[in-house]
Amino acid sequence: MGIPFAFVKSLCLRKLDSMTLKHWALVGGAVACLNSFSLAAAPWLEPGDSRARFAAQKLADRGHMNRTVTTWPLMWSAVESGTDSGIKADQRATGMAAAYLRFEQEEQAETGFRGEFSLSAQSEIPAIAGFEGPSLAKAGTNLKLQWQGDFWAMGLNPAYAHNPDDDEEFLLDGSYLAATAGNWVLGAGAIDRWWGPGWQSSLILSNNARPLPSAWVNRNSTHAPESQWLSWVGPWQFTLLAGQYESDRAVPDAKLIGMRLTFRPIDGLDIGLSRAIMFGGEGRPENASTIWNALIGKDNGQLEEEDPGNQLGSIDVRYGFPIGQQSMGLYAQMMGEDEAGAFPGRKSWQFGTDWTTQLLGADQQWFLEYTNTLADDLLGDARPNITYDHSRYQTGYRHYGRNMAASFDGDAEALTLGGFHFLDNGSNVSVKATYAELNIAGANRTVTPNPDVFYTVPVNGQNVAIVDLAYGTQMLNGWLDLTLQATDKRIEYISGKKDQWAARASWTYRF
Repeated sequence: MGIPFAFVKSLCLRKLDSMTLKHWALVGGAVACLNSFSLAAAPWLEPGDSRARFAAQKLADRGHMNRTVTTWPLMWSAVESGTDSGIKADQRATGMAAAYLRFEQEEQAETGFRGEFSLSAQSEIPAIAGFEGPSLAKAGTNLKLQWQGDFWAMGLNPAYAHNPDDDEEFLLDGSYLAATAGNWVLGAGAIDRWWGPGWQSSLILSNNARPLPSAWVNRNSTHAPESQWLSWVGPWQFTLLAGQYESDRAVPDAKLIGMRLTFRPIDGLDIGLSRAIMFGGEGRPENASTIWNALIGKDNGQLEEEDPGNQLGSIDVRYGFPIGQQSMGLYAQMMGEDEAGAFPGRKSWQFGTDWTTQLLGADQQWFLEYTNTLADDLLGDARPNITYDHSRYQTGYRHYGRNMAASFDGDAEALTLGGFHFLDNGSNVSVKATYAELNIAGANRTVTPNPDVFYTVPVNGQNVAIVDLAYGTQMLNGWLDLTLQATDKRIEYISGKKDQWAARASWTYRF
């Protein structure tokens, strides 16, 4: 969850004496400045803040932010350059969303130093997670320090994790160094990502696992091409990253190249093309020809020598549009484990819809999402033990035991209904209900070389019902998050069983 820190008090109440849904016409002065703020080198909105995602998505769906919203982190420059003055005439529908984005921009994207300190504890580490992301230790403390200049930005995020699932007690996840060069951001570090339109799952890359240390480049402002020949593409974003996995794997120190292109040819329509290439590592080729063969898809038995690597590719589409004073979106994602005729093969699928409401003096975001990661199960003959696994990279598409995409892992089918309730005092409530069939085929070929890592790969066929509850509010000049996940039975993974109940409390203070 994000950290509003009573954003109404710090932002809106400076301008208003009272703030209810009936009075959003008064917000004009607070939100019109969305069009005027200037940004420093690298700041972005990280995945995990559902309120920020709701806000950006609603503005985009209602035609006030003509930018792609399915690639996270979301650059602040994209929010700034894409937001139009039409918000002023649509304040009842978008006032609270725009005010929250403005608040977070003031908190995160200004030049200078800022910091964040957090404490957390939980009874169990949940294996199933959505856009909000998991907490990967039974208890821990974290100090986040960030600095931004005109062209440079850096973050240092030392953390201590007590009783983690991966036996890594001292972490620097979330740390980075970034700089701008023209309209490009170049960075290095370990930051969370979410590629795709899903709220519960991404089939290609999510924040379910620890972030992979990598170097990357992406566009800063995502405006449309100026060329008349390319202007049809609309606003677009491109991200390229190169990272390295941990050493305790079936193939130690394997490498990953990730690419994502999103574009918006018409207002409301986001199209995303993603690719992940696992190659190299101990005993595997890593030269330029290997990378080239992987890039052009020359593998899966097309070479006399060993295949260059393990690849995933995905295509996702989301169309968002206004309905009265609300908004709605329809989305789909297809991911393939292999290549077939220049397109992804061995396909997994996701379909979903999301919509907003305004009830009880608050904003709501709802979604219904179906995910199927059993290869070719939806259209064709099901092919088990393929999705997120590989014959040579036998630890699979996982980092420190957790899938880097859907938390249900491969060979699963799941349906999730979720809702978020965002109050005008900054507090929020959320609930999700999921029914999932895990490891439908009941087999497994994942190699688990590190006994100190908990591999969240389900064993046997298991049907499970999952309920997630969350509440966030201001407390002691900081932000308190309470979460609860309950399952109707203990889920069994290759490293053991998870408890049916996972209760968590975390407190964060910004300075």
